[in-house]
Amino acid sequence: MKINKTNNILGIFFNREANKVGKNKGSGKKDRLEVSKQAKDFQIALDKFKALPDIREEKVERLKKEVQAGTYNIEGRRIAEKILEGIELDKRI
Repeated sequence: MKINKTNNILGIFFNREANKVGKNKGSGKKDRLEVSKQAKDFQIALDKFKALPDIREEKVERLKKEVQAGTYNIEGRRIAEKILEGIELDKRI
C-alpha cells in the first residue's frame, strides 16, 4: 500500500495546531490584585516596627543613671496600664 500526499495531511495538522494556539490567548483581560485596608495598615505597622532599633540606648542610659542615683520611681499604675494594653493587643491579633 502506498501513502501519497503526506504534505496535505501535515498541512492540515499544523493548521489545526496553529488555530489551537490562537484560541488559547484568552480574552485579553489581565489579573488584578486588590490589597485590603487591613493588610495595608499591617504593612505600615510592620515597616515602622522594623525601623525601630533593637535597644533604645538613650532610654537604657537614662534608667541606669536614675537607678544609680536612687531617683528611679516605679509607677505601678502606668505599668498596669501597659500590661492591659498588651492584653488588648493580643486579643486583636
